[in-house]
Amino acid sequence: MAKYFEAVGRRKESTARVRLFKGKKESTVNGVLVGEFFTRAGDLNHIFAPLKATDLEGKYYFTAKVNGGGVTGQRDAIKLGIARALVVMNEELKPALKKEGLMTRDPRAVERKKYNFVKARKKPQFSKR
Repeated sequence: MAKYFEAVGRRKESTARVRLFKGKKESTVNGVLVGEFFTRAGDLNHIFAPLKATDLEGKYYFTAKVNGGGVTGQRDAIKLGIARALVVMNEELKPALKKEGLMTRDPRAVERKKYNFVKARKKPQFSKR
């Protein structure tokens, strides 16, 4: 059996390399405990959703190296990385994860700014006179 199972998750500008280990240690993100790295309410529930969906919470822990983007992008990148690592570990978990919508890479990203516009869609103020 492999020492760990590895997968990559991405969201917006964030990329997370997740390693899934068997055991009851604390999960870490960039060397910091996951609870200290993500302090907002609900973030931890979001991150551990793949483990809850497969009833493996408490049996496995992860380490994640994440860079780029903001808190939400990093959180979702880790979530996708965990889901993909679970499928690498056991292909039979894929239908349960897919049913919860955890295997889909969220394609939404920031829309580019257009010329003669203030932002992506905001136009300069119109003056009649």
